[in-house]
Amino acid sequence: MADMAVAPLTITKDRQRVVDFTKPFMMLGISIMIKKPDKQKPGVFSFMYPLSNRVWLCVMIAFVTVSLILFLVGRWSPYEWTKDGSKGGSPTNTFTLFNTFWFSLGALMQQGSDIFPRSYSGRIVGSAWWFFTLILISSYTANLAAFLTIERLLPPIKSADDLLKHPEIEYGTLKTGSSRTFFETSLVSTYAKMWQFMNANFDKVMKTEIQQGVEQVQTSKGKYAFLLESTWNIYWNQRKPCKTMKVGDNLDSKGYGIATVQGHFLRTPLNIAVLNLREIGELHKLEQKWWYAKGECGMDSKDAITSALTLSHVSGIFHILVGGLVLAMCIALIEFFIHRHIRIRKKKQVKSTGVRIVKKQPMEALKEVGYIDREQQPM
Repeated sequence: MADMAVAPLTITKDRQRVVDFTKPFMMLGISIMIKKPDKQKPGVFSFMYPLSNRVWLCVMIAFVTVSLILFLVGRWSPYEWTKDGSKGGSPTNTFTLFNTFWFSLGALMQQGSDIFPRSYSGRIVGSAWWFFTLILISSYTANLAAFLTIERLLPPIKSADDLLKHPEIEYGTLKTGSSRTFFETSLVSTYAKMWQFMNANFDKVMKTEIQQGVEQVQTSKGKYAFLLESTWNIYWNQRKPCKTMKVGDNLDSKGYGIATVQGHFLRTPLNIAVLNLREIGELHKLEQKWWYAKGECGMDSKDAITSALTLSHVSGIFHILVGGLVLAMCIALIEFFIHRHIRIRKKKQVKSTGVRIVKKQPMEALKEVGYIDREQQPM
């Protein structure tokens, strides 16, 4: 009888009853293997992919809101009104409803406009909107390059729940081993339903060897998923013809260990050796060497899935924009009331002087001051 067994033995409670295991030298879990989907080239509307639909909607709402608030600020603030000599000195305002939308659009497109706010409140609105557009356009541009240059992989399956949602995709695992035991004894409803399907189609979906499952994944045209330990999944994905891939997170967590006879003296020195190799990084180095560096498929950067910027990524600039708009509204009201107070006080001062202004014709005014004789008739 052998004293120990060095192999990819998964540490389970049933095996622990008959042998002793060392500390795990590699962590793993049950994972999903599917056929690599065809790469999708950028579409006609790929320029909209860098931002999610909610972000696009919020940007449009922000654009309209800023334009309307800038219009109101222009009406409230007395510093946005100027006297136009061509209109008899009547006050005019450049921030009409059309002009405010044009100002906001010019800033959003990084082009500017021919009108600018003169009041403090208007400048606060403009500054907040400029900062918003600066961060938004920078984030959009950085993400746009990835969407236009990367041929994206869009797998139909990303988790075990997706397998239940796609009845047209069959799935299975090994007929014997810890992977089958996991599904057979699981109390999680998702995994229990998966075992019901696998047990009902046992001969069709269950495999004797891992290679059989991998070959069916490669030839099934995306209609079969194989459930196996993540170490084997990653290993086979790095082997030609490079048609398979691992999707989603592992369904559980466990480890490989070295088995020894129960109570054997080798268990303690083996544990120390495994822990030492892990601490100095030797186990990680070996994993990178044999699973990735010596792989036949390489690390294809094009396989990375680029995700759109969601609202949580850019919510900060919306907060700053809202804060700037609220501050501008408050300052516009303060400017309005201060100007109103000054105007009322000036009117009171004019009334208190007792000066009465009477409009007269120029000739009458000259007669009153004696420059023209009242009895003298014009020639």
